Amino acid sequence: MLRTALRNLLAHKARLMMTALAVLLGVAFVAGTLVFSDTVSSAVKKASEKNLDGVAVSVQAEAADSSPDVGKDGKRTTLVDEKLADKIRALPGVQSVRSNVNGTATVAGPDNVPLGHDWQNLATNFQPDKDGHDPHYPLLKGRGPAAGNEIALDEATAKASGRKIGDSVRLATDGPVLTKKLVGIVSTDDPQVTAGGSLTLFDTATAQKLFLHPGQFDELVIGAAPGADQEALTDKVREVLPKDRATATSGANLAAEQSMMVSSQNKALTQTLLTFAGIALFVGVFIIANTFTMLISQRSREIALMRAIGASRRQVVRSVLAEAALLGLISSAVGFALGIGLAVGLRAVLEANGAGFPDGPVVISPAAVLSALGVGVVVTVLAAWLPSRKAAKIAPVEALNTVEAPPALRSLVLRNSLGAVITGLGIATMCYVSTLKKADDLPIAMVGGMLTLTGVIILAPMLSRPLVSLAGIVTTRLFGISGKLATENTLRNPRRTAATASALMIGLTLITGMTVVGNSAGQAMDKMTAQGLKADYKIGTSSGLDPKLAQKVVDVPGVEAAAPLRNTGFTTPHSSMGLMGTDLRTIGKVIQLDFISGSLKGAGGNDIAVSQEMAKMKGWQTGDTLDATFYDKKKAKLKIVGIYADNQVLGDSVGATSLAAPHQIVPMVESLLVKAQDGPSEGLAKQIRHALGDSPLLKVQDHADLRKENAASIEMVLNVSYGLLGMAVIIAVVGVVNTLAMSVFERTREIGMLRAIGLARSGIKQMVRLESVVIALFGAGLGIAVGVFCSWATGNLVSQGLPTYELLLPWGRLALFVLIALVVGMLAALWPARRAARLNVLEAIGAQ
Repeated sequence: MLRTALRNLLAHKARLMMTALAVLLGVAFVAGTLVFSDTVSSAVKKASEKNLDGVAVSVQAEAADSSPDVGKDGKRTTLVDEKLADKIRALPGVQSVRSNVNGTATVAGPDNVPLGHDWQNLATNFQPDKDGHDPHYPLLKGRGPAAGNEIALDEATAKASGRKIGDSVRLATDGPVLTKKLVGIVSTDDPQVTAGGSLTLFDTATAQKLFLHPGQFDELVIGAAPGADQEALTDKVREVLPKDRATATSGANLAAEQSMMVSSQNKALTQTLLTFAGIALFVGVFIIANTFTMLISQRSREIALMRAIGASRRQVVRSVLAEAALLGLISSAVGFALGIGLAVGLRAVLEANGAGFPDGPVVISPAAVLSALGVGVVVTVLAAWLPSRKAAKIAPVEALNTVEAPPALRSLVLRNSLGAVITGLGIATMCYVSTLKKADDLPIAMVGGMLTLTGVIILAPMLSRPLVSLAGIVTTRLFGISGKLATENTLRNPRRTAATASALMIGLTLITGMTVVGNSAGQAMDKMTAQGLKADYKIGTSSGLDPKLAQKVVDVPGVEAAAPLRNTGFTTPHSSMGLMGTDLRTIGKVIQLDFISGSLKGAGGNDIAVSQEMAKMKGWQTGDTLDATFYDKKKAKLKIVGIYADNQVLGDSVGATSLAAPHQIVPMVESLLVKAQDGPSEGLAKQIRHALGDSPLLKVQDHADLRKENAASIEMVLNVSYGLLGMAVIIAVVGVVNTLAMSVFERTREIGMLRAIGLARSGIKQMVRLESVVIALFGAGLGIAVGVFCSWATGNLVSQGLPTYELLLPWGRLALFVLIALVVGMLAALWPARRAARLNVLEAIGAQ
């Protein structure tokens, strides 16, 4: 029987080619994901280990933004100083101590565009030895910074900024824009920098002035003497540290922590890619099952003969499964090779979009090989299991008398009954989901969506009859006998048609659902951006604006009004809420405030207005007094002078700048809302930027910029999803080609008869093409319908994060999906139609 399986595999190479391609693509997706994950993880891990080379112990200062360690000047205060460094140097086993000051600095590139990625733009102090070299940052050109007006940059940042030794460089830390002279270019193995960030080096005194206070450090990096025990040395260091103000971690533990962090960062991306790979393989299941069902139908006489000469049912099942296993193994091996190429390509694409991964070789682990090959073989065998059972049930006499028996009525009744129950459960679950309002209920929505999709897949043969018949009316009227024959061929085996269409339906269900939710969320964010915002510009930076600097915007010619937003918060005996401090005289000019009761007219001191939602939740009314404790532990009695309709900009409550500012841990303006006298203009935007120091961190955004920024993340997610789900659609197209090609083989004699009675080659081609188009449109119709239904049901879950969310169908994109399905049907039919039209009439009529 094994030899029989091998012979069948070799005898039907052409018919199994498309099935092999479906398995190959699915396995390539899985293999590519696993190899990509292993490659990136290995590269980052090695870069981290190299960066930690020689680190025996790391002493880090404890300081948090919410602690008194951060002063009003925004600088941290630590107890890690030179005295502590000297104590540690005196410990036995210590060979060296490196004193680091850590911060961030963003360098301005060409056209003042910021380089790198905010949190990856590192800044620290250059620590030269006797020869003027810092072993941690080897000099490539020039020298290290030695004065307040000098800096050194890493090689990639210097190149990206277009700066050479001696040039002036503009950069920004947490304060105003700085201009420094570039005196050195260094290399670094720090993974944050090599992964797309930047490195700016100052002399130690300047770094302390910018980020800490004179004589203070963020970290002490300790090198051990030869033979010293890391853990023992770490314990000794801990004994001399100021209690609760610094921590000591051994180099080994630090490397382990970084390794875990890398793994967790890659885990989400890997799981996402594997989810899409699973979808692609799930789609492939329909193609594999369809192919083996058709092959078994075509080989029914052969199977009957085997049964007649003594083959048992179990042997028949084994033969089919062995054939599937061989097909899966060969396809998976080729798919794995393709997956390596996909991994390299994916990394290149992400690099081009600014992901910035450290350099490293492609890593192919045994686990990735076994997982990819195992998945491919298991999926193929499982998909062939039901067809193998069907083959084993063929009665020898029946099979010898007929080529293909119609499906038993009982099996269709059972299938439709089961499908109705599952679909009903899915619809009921999704209707229940439509009443839920918590994001935590998303798993219920996923279960409901899966039940609905599964139920529709099971019911697809029953649904195909009315829907395909309806399409047949159109094809018959437009294309005559070819259209009528195409409809009848499609309806001849509804289960085959349903299985072929279901593969396409799955991909379009997911794409449609994501598109509808994404489009609705994008429109909601547009509304939220514009709702109540009368200002022409919103100005801010990633680290906030200097309050004194913000005042200069008011004096810019053409500015009508400006309102700074300064965020803090307080607690009451039963709640915690945010407080937005602003200029109460001008806030009404930049924000549309609709009061339910009271107003801000004449408000000041400890007067506040609260949002309608907060007032309703706490039972507050205008005139109430709150006992508040601010986040800096100071207390005050706040009077509610008004309740306003919920406003996304102001949040829970609003009061005067004089109320909020004293309680900010770090005095800053989160954003500045500006109303222009004559509306927004490019000239005014430039003047505002100039007034604020032309910082590369500065964002001066009008309504269009805000909409674009909000839509960018959604569009990126949608585009990535389209690309990943495109693999499932491609596999579905392969399924349509496969089904049509095998269907043409089955109908060889019938096509010969049609040609003999006068149907031209063009008519044969048209018949096959229309059959393909009808199947594709049937799958697209079901997929779009299920996708729209699921996106409607999950609307409430999305609306909790976006109060302005409402379901809006993107009719243009939905029409595009239908058009794509039409094109898919036409393209999928090219080869089968050509093959059918080229059949020799006499040979076709004589075919068995």
